[in-house]
Amino acid sequence: MNVVGKDNDAVYLLVEEIIHQSIVFICMFIHHLEETRGSKRKRGYKLTRGNHYDCLDNLRVDRNAFGRLCTILRNCGGLVDGKHVSVEEQVSMFLGILAHHKKNRVVRYTYNRSGQTVSHYVHLVLTAILQLHSILLVRPEPVPDDSTNHRWKWFKGCLGALDGTFVNVRVPTIDRGRYRTQKGQIATNVLAVCDTNMWFVYVLPGWESSASDARVLRDSVNRPHGLNVPVGNYYLCDNGYANSEGFMAPYRGVRYHLNEWGPAAAQPANPQEHFNMRHTKARNFIERAFGIMKMRWGILRSASFYPIQTQTRLIMACFLLHNFIRLEMEVDLMEILYDATPSPQHEEHEDGVDYIGTFEATNEWTANRDLLAQEIYSIWNQGI
Repeated sequence: MNVVGKDNDAVYLLVEEIIHQSIVFICMFIHHLEETRGSKRKRGYKLTRGNHYDCLDNLRVDRNAFGRLCTILRNCGGLVDGKHVSVEEQVSMFLGILAHHKKNRVVRYTYNRSGQTVSHYVHLVLTAILQLHSILLVRPEPVPDDSTNHRWKWFKGCLGALDGTFVNVRVPTIDRGRYRTQKGQIATNVLAVCDTNMWFVYVLPGWESSASDARVLRDSVNRPHGLNVPVGNYYLCDNGYANSEGFMAPYRGVRYHLNEWGPAAAQPANPQEHFNMRHTKARNFIERAFGIMKMRWGILRSASFYPIQTQTRLIMACFLLHNFIRLEMEVDLMEILYDATPSPQHEEHEDGVDYIGTFEATNEWTANRDLLAQEIYSIWNQGI
């Protein structure tokens, strides 16, 4: 009996030791997990409360602009703090995905959140930003008659410029033919309209890249709440569009692109050439806007794994945030970096204004272009 009692005591001591060691291990694990969670959750605060460089490098906005964006999303976008995820953390996750095209698994590790949580809040922030379109999309002002801007003074009444750009997307195999470009890439054709200050006025993403620029523009003019061009005003566009009322295109068969007007190039020899030179120098700024956009947002440089509808919404969000950054940040480092980098070679409206409702080339509009070209050439000759 004594032997049996000693054996039982030994077993009890062994069980107690195992329980003690288990409790110690569990406590150490919980402590380590809390420290890890705390350090990773502080990452969002470090980005927005640290130095400007870290915030700009990771989120593409400085600390002040980030704070104002969160405030606007709270007040106007309907974004609220979650039980464990603040608005600041939600927005920082979203901006990090746009800026660096981070995958869900990378974001969930960085912020120590589940993939479902990351996806949930990314869609919430995306919806909130899209609800700000009426605030962030500007109303263009025509070039005044007394303008002294060397780029725009030639085009009285002009509202800005428009163009299309390709953004790579991922679509089901059955749809790839419609989205394939002439270079073999799978992309969507995005129509964008800028005013003279490089603010986006109108954006229409989602069209297949096989659709012509003219077809996309016609759709934007004819759809409800589409692109509105007041009668008497116009946008500059390239030869991918017809020279029609409200849209001033350059002369075909006449040198046009900026590299054809370098210091070593011959001076314009006639009104048509001079008009094209002035036209391309003014319209080129929208190409610059596209370049800055794609340099700022990495998600625009490669296809993402979201459904095509979500990809289209993300593209729209990038354009809206571009306007926000130009409004809130006095110095845009991306614009400076882009300049230092070599570039690769209809319905009734309540405001009482009549808008252009057709998109067809007319003799009258061609005559208007000829008169404008002759006027610009005469002024230039007098200056010489």
